[in-house]
Amino acid sequence: MTKYNWGMIGTGWIAHEMADALNDVNGEVYAVADVNKEMLAKFASEKNVKKTFTDANEMINDPAIDVIYIATPHTYHYQYIKAALEAGKHVFCEKAITVNAKQFDEVETLAKKKGLILTEGLTLYHMPVFDQVKKVIADGKLGDIKLVQVNFGSLKDYDPKNRFFNKDLAGGALLDIGGYATAFARTFLASKPNTTLTTVKFFETGVDEQSGIILKNDEEQLAVMALSMRAKQPKRGVVSGTKGYVEINNYPRATSAEITYTADAHEQANEILTAGDDTQALRYEVRDMQHYIDNGHDDGQLAISRDVAHILNDVRNAWGMKYPFD
Repeated sequence: MTKYNWGMIGTGWIAHEMADALNDVNGEVYAVADVNKEMLAKFASEKNVKKTFTDANEMINDPAIDVIYIATPHTYHYQYIKAALEAGKHVFCEKAITVNAKQFDEVETLAKKKGLILTEGLTLYHMPVFDQVKKVIADGKLGDIKLVQVNFGSLKDYDPKNRFFNKDLAGGALLDIGGYATAFARTFLASKPNTTLTTVKFFETGVDEQSGIILKNDEEQLAVMALSMRAKQPKRGVVSGTKGYVEINNYPRATSAEITYTADAHEQANEILTAGDDTQALRYEVRDMQHYIDNGHDDGQLAISRDVAHILNDVRNAWGMKYPFD
């Protein structure tokens, strides 16, 4: 695997984890940018970063950098993705990759025009056990897939001033955690849904606190999702077919999946699939990103993210919820 010079924007908790992954897989972190000089210096010292920048755009334009990693609040993603692509850099951006579908379509088009890899940091795209589940489905062992059910509930402290509930910072459950649930659903649906039914409970700041979402595609497959920001739920996904169903717990970083066969309408002996290590999730991301760059294509991940971005847009439109920058 080729070694690449990564430049990181942001020094929050996920950036700390990504820096560890980069040091392990890539051998080093070339550069990091943050406006907070104290946090920047501390981060660079702890993670053995070669170069530091207080101006992210200055780092983006460093000719030695190959890949830009973005770990900022959602509202900054679009501008940094666009700047990085214009500068000829590959981009790995944390979810949600953009705050709306219009932004996504623009940066996807730009990445294709520039011949660059653009990838969204959703761990479930990279956990090895999903390859095993997909093979079981492709082999027909679950029959025709009919239904996907998926939950994600986070219990955030009550604080209207927190970014999770701030409409100006693209707060709300849908963009914070809904991308995981939607990506899980889209991964196991044969095509992008074209019907959306949904209801929502808004937080006092005007962002979505919790919601129920039903999606249907041309193949009449359904996805049923439940999201919440003030009530914990298990991160559980179920894919059901005419011959059985598979349950995947902690699906963002899943390492196992349990299959129950039901061909005669009764539950039969289970099969357990295991692969990967949840502590290695970001290392899988780094390996896959560098593999994409080496091979010049992303194995279809951006296409899934495109559908997710449009689904999230459709859901928000159904609610009538708009951000100031939409």
